Amino acid sequence: MNIIIIGSGLGGLAAGIRLQALGHQVTILEKRDKPGGRAYCYQQDGFTFDGGPTIITAPGLIEDLFTLADRSMSDYVKLVKLDPFYRVRFTDSSVFNYNDNYQELIEQIREFNPGDVQGYQQFCRAADLVFSKGLPLMTKPFHKFREMLKVAPAMIQLQSYKSVAGFVNQYIQDERLRQVFSFHPLLIGGNPFNSTSIYAMIHKLEQVFGIWFAMGGTGALVAALVRLFEEIGGVLCLNAEVEEIVIDEDTRKAKGVILKSQEMLEAEAVVSNGDVAFTYLNLISPKFRRKYSDRQIKSLRHSISLFVVYFGTNRRYNNMAHHEIIMGPNYRELMDDLFRRKHLSSDFSLYLHRPTATDPSLAPAGCDCWYVLSPVPNLAGDTDWKIMAKPYRDRLIQFLENQYMPNLSQHIVTENYIDPLHFQNTLNSYLGSAFSLEPTLMQSAWFRPHNVSEDIPNLYFVGAGTHPGAGIPGVISSAKIVSDLVGKA
Repeated sequence: MNIIIIGSGLGGLAAGIRLQALGHQVTILEKRDKPGGRAYCYQQDGFTFDGGPTIITAPGLIEDLFTLADRSMSDYVKLVKLDPFYRVRFTDSSVFNYNDNYQELIEQIREFNPGDVQGYQQFCRAADLVFSKGLPLMTKPFHKFREMLKVAPAMIQLQSYKSVAGFVNQYIQDERLRQVFSFHPLLIGGNPFNSTSIYAMIHKLEQVFGIWFAMGGTGALVAALVRLFEEIGGVLCLNAEVEEIVIDEDTRKAKGVILKSQEMLEAEAVVSNGDVAFTYLNLISPKFRRKYSDRQIKSLRHSISLFVVYFGTNRRYNNMAHHEIIMGPNYRELMDDLFRRKHLSSDFSLYLHRPTATDPSLAPAGCDCWYVLSPVPNLAGDTDWKIMAKPYRDRLIQFLENQYMPNLSQHIVTENYIDPLHFQNTLNSYLGSAFSLEPTLMQSAWFRPHNVSEDIPNLYFVGAGTHPGAGIPGVISSAKIVSDLVGKA
């Protein structure tokens, strides 16, 4: 078949490679001047900044793409394992180095709270069960309700009705350790106090497969996937924004797309790697949308957004790890502000990324490359980012300078930032959500927008907004689901 994929994010590239390897002719259309979607790469003043995802888990999912094409991943990109995976910092100056060394984890837990050692061991056993039953579901389609009924008993056994925080908290008592083992939903746009406990398997996923980094940054991984896709015959078109998915009036099937340039491109199937809500609301006429009407799309719970400052320093801060998680003093209240009140809190918890801790080539000699990421409410809140962006940037930089990075302001030599307006206007995300739909129980598996559209039988979805969800393992798994649904040419 002739297949068009809208968007060149990691999900779109993975789908393109899989479908091309199955014998289809695939064209990927990308709105921007470079591929990557949320994994877009910026070069500025000798520094290389990854725009989005930087945490690679389950590298075997990536390696599978090269194996499909009879290639070796090591010939295209080099992945290195990190230790620690994250350094988690708290306001009382305590630090937890999170990795996959069981004995080191136990010793740190004992230092935080001896009574939680046994609780952590119980949590690990419970997480093992979630992992063993939950991982296979990541590459299983849920476009039929009977598929959901088949796994319902397992979902009950795994306590999927509990939140990740609720699941963790039944085993762990120390508040800091509770955060260490339950913050992971934030990395995929979820509230630890509301995301289904199935996501507790992320802990086991990391323990089994590790946390990895692509030398050269995530942009190097994108470049490797693009090279592979094109080598096996795929076509990537940049600066090619889609204006409409054209639906046949009689068959109600997609028959191609119209670009902003008004050029019509025909296709026998269309795969959207764009935001699911944006795709339905803006690319498909309402008359073809019985299930996903405008009202239905707007009634869904859309994820939080992000404020990210990319900056380069003319000195190195070797006290900081590759991945730093900096917890604020009012964690639960911050989550309520982010997800429920949609209010820009006076508090924040941060993710600080320092890729030059692993790959100094991303910055000039003697310099460091950074981004600091703060979860913020999506645009359903009342924050005016045209006014608040610069003051918020200043707050983040001042906080880092006061707490961890002396004289930071004096050492910043280049910078840029993005806010929820960037996610809305540049990345075409409804409400500026950074992760599409929030990963709640009632927006997971069958309850999430399906990998094949309920309205248009030859329209498929990959990426964060469909099953299994956000994060690199999730979006790459969604590509396998779609390729299995489409089948061989």
